[in-house]
Amino acid sequence: MPSAGDQRVLRYQAVKYLVVELIERDRLQPGDRLPSSTELAAMAQVSQISVRRALDELEREGRIERHQGVGTFVARPRILTDPTRAGGLLTTIGDGDHSTQLATELLGIRVGLPGSTIAASLRIDPGQPVWEVVRRRSMDGSPAIVERAVLPLHLVPALDQKGLAAGASLYEFLADKYGLVDKYEEQYLEITVPTAEERGWLNLASRDQVVSIRGVSFDASGTAFDCFQQTYAARDRKS
Repeated sequence: MPSAGDQRVLRYQAVKYLVVELIERDRLQPGDRLPSSTELAAMAQVSQISVRRALDELEREGRIERHQGVGTFVARPRILTDPTRAGGLLTTIGDGDHSTQLATELLGIRVGLPGSTIAASLRIDPGQPVWEVVRRRSMDGSPAIVERAVLPLHLVPALDQKGLAAGASLYEFLADKYGLVDKYEEQYLEITVPTAEERGWLNLASRDQVVSIRGVSFDASGTAFDCFQQTYAARDRKS
């Protein structure tokens, strides 16, 4: 590990190297406690300011979690949405660790009429029926994200309900069966209060907030075929 005395390495970078080295050397797992800021400052021979900056960056990178008055811990892997494809999911696990188990559960699938906002987003009449597909993604058995997809029935006459119940990809089905491939999206993100259903699906407390990514997917011809929403806890929660 480069030392803080090495002029080529900034002091806060030396702390980052130290923390990463501790995680790898001691084979620390998500949820394991890391040394305190005071201990890290002594180990790296740097100031608390350098430690604070290093921990800020490591937290933004998803490597650590800090809980005020409790301590600093190795972060759980995060599930993030892939901005290049609606409904796609990425795992930020780090260091090539692919041991995290991801699972998809079908929570509901039905045909109904869209609200005015969804109808406008899909550029259809409010009287045109749509599919609503709700799925939950879990990581190592813990609920992580709820995904809704609203699809116009005139574009998607049928869905492979058995395949979806078994965890098959909705978007691969749309591409293979109907040629509906996401070429670009309109989307926005908000932090909001979850619905009662979302709290139950994600095992959230009454005061927890969620991040909600809403958007519309368009195919190469500019046809809107999917009004989607992905919801997950606004911050990682320790189990």
